[in-house]
Amino acid sequence: MTQTMTPTEAITTGGRGRSARGRSRRGAYYVRLGAWWWALPALVLMVVVIYATTVAGGFFAFTNWSGVGTFDFTGIQNFVKIFQTPELVGSLLNTLFLAFGFLIFTNIFGLLFALALNRGLKTRYLLRTLVFMPVVVSPIAVSYIWKFIFDFNGPLNQVLAAMGLAKVNWLASPSLAIWCVLIVMVWQNTGFIMVTYLAGLATVPVEMEEAAAIDGAGPWRRFRSVVLPLIQPSVAIATTLTLIQGLRVFDQVVALTNGGPAGATQTLALEVYQQAFTYQQFGFGAALALVLFLLILIFSIAQQWATRDRSLKEA
Repeated sequence: MTQTMTPTEAITTGGRGRSARGRSRRGAYYVRLGAWWWALPALVLMVVVIYATTVAGGFFAFTNWSGVGTFDFTGIQNFVKIFQTPELVGSLLNTLFLAFGFLIFTNIFGLLFALALNRGLKTRYLLRTLVFMPVVVSPIAVSYIWKFIFDFNGPLNQVLAAMGLAKVNWLASPSLAIWCVLIVMVWQNTGFIMVTYLAGLATVPVEMEEAAAIDGAGPWRRFRSVVLPLIQPSVAIATTLTLIQGLRVFDQVVALTNGGPAGATQTLALEVYQQAFTYQQFGFGAALALVLFLLILIFSIAQQWATRDRSLKEA
């Protein structure tokens, strides 16, 4: 037996349905609005700390501001001074040397460790942990440990003396100090790059390598034709990270040599700090920071283009 509704009940029920749908839509709207409100503090903090300070630094790069008081616009005078000062040009060359040396050696050793510890060894998990351990230690702490090792009376020279060799002033030699900084950088970060390549190697099917081996391909041919194309994204990530980190190297230089001897290890990042906070030339320091930012941007874009996945583009 069917039950019919009176016109009044139908109107009332329809009103409740429309009201429920309206509340549902308003609830979804408030949820979306609430999500934005939750994210708003982080967005404001990011805009203020990163973007606003970057724009302000770019503005003061064209002034002679000392950090306090008034300032005058100097145009490109700060940038002309940078490239006309031999010491600053030397800092630029040191930065490029450390950046590309760090890029090359860290990726080579990280990839070699990843290939060696990818599969086959029973102790590979323990060895991976040992290689990765320096990554979690503070760069300052690592640098001071290596400063003790490189000391004239330190363990390294003690080993050389025990072998009948002459002691070396590692950190006091202009030709050796920058190599010591590079060694510390590579030693500490090789484990991180190894993990990056291990993640890429985990996506390489074992069947493809076995098929290439059956076809007569040697280890180098299998790596070049099978493994390397498949880990291209890992190569792009690892090279980008090492290039950026190498260009902004600061901690290791400060702890090991503080830019010495005779500016042999002075870098742009250290120059930015010294000009802005030691010599109170904030405008000039901002100009150096802008040059460093442009270097990182240009080299990062070029590196991304060089290591892009061409197979996706061709597809």
